[in-house]
Amino acid sequence: MTEANLSAKAIPITETTNKRVDVVIPVYNEERDLGPSVTKLREFLQANCRYQWRIMVADNASKDGTLQIAQELSQRYSGEVTYIHLDAKGRGRALKAAWQASDADVVSYMDVDLSTNLRHFMPMIEPLMKGEYHVATGSRLMPGARVKRQFKREIVSRIYNLIVLAMFPTRRFYDAQCGFKAVSRRIVQELIPHIMDNAWFFDSELLLRSEQNGYRIWEVPVEWIEDMDTRVKIVSTAIEDLKGLWRVRTTKLK
Repeated sequence: MTEANLSAKAIPITETTNKRVDVVIPVYNEERDLGPSVTKLREFLQANCRYQWRIMVADNASKDGTLQIAQELSQRYSGEVTYIHLDAKGRGRALKAAWQASDADVVSYMDVDLSTNLRHFMPMIEPLMKGEYHVATGSRLMPGARVKRQFKREIVSRIYNLIVLAMFPTRRFYDAQCGFKAVSRRIVQELIPHIMDNAWFFDSELLLRSEQNGYRIWEVPVEWIEDMDTRVKIVSTAIEDLKGLWRVRTTKLK
C-alpha cells in the first residue's frame, strides 16, 4: 500500500519557466535528520534553482516518527514539499515509486544526510534540462572529486567499482554507487519500469542499463563527506551487488 500527497503544485523560484525538477529524498527511520535536511535543501533551491522545483520525501516503511515529520513539512511548505509513503522497505523501491508518481521534466534524488555538497546539484541537472543527456550522476571517484570517509569504506568502494569495470569493460562512468542522481522524463517512462532492484543496487543497475540501451550519462565530480550514522550494511550489500552485476551482465531488458 502506498500513501501519497502529490497534489501540491511547484512554483517558479527565480524566473518564469515551464520546466520542473523534483528532488526525492528516500528515508527510513530518519526522524532526526529529515526536518533540518529538508529545510536546508529548500533554502538552497530557493536561492539557486532557476527551474520550478518540488521536494518529495519518499518514506519506505519507517517505524519511527519520520512519516509524521514528512506530513508536517508538507503542510508547512505547501507547494514546495510533498511526500509518499510505502509499506515496504527499499531505497530503490522508494525511488521508483516517487519518480513514477512525478510528472516533472527531470527527477532526482539525494540522501537525507546531504553528504554530497548541494552546490553540485545545478551542474548535475542542467544538461538533462537542455536535453543533452538522459541520466546524470555525482561521482566520488573521477578527477576533481573531494571525498572524506573511512578508509575501509573507501577501499570497499574502489574495489567494487573495479569489479564493475572488469565485468563491464566498456562502461564510461567512474562511480556506480553515489547517492546523488537525476534522470529525464524519458528515462522514467522507458527504463525505470524495467529496473528490478529495490534496494542499494538500484544505482548501479540504473547506470549499467542506461549504457546498455544507448542513453547518455553525464557525470559530475562532487565533494562528499561520509555520514558516520550510515545504515548501509557493507558485507550483505556487497554480496547483493555482486549478484546484481551478474544478472545485469547476463540478461537484457525485454
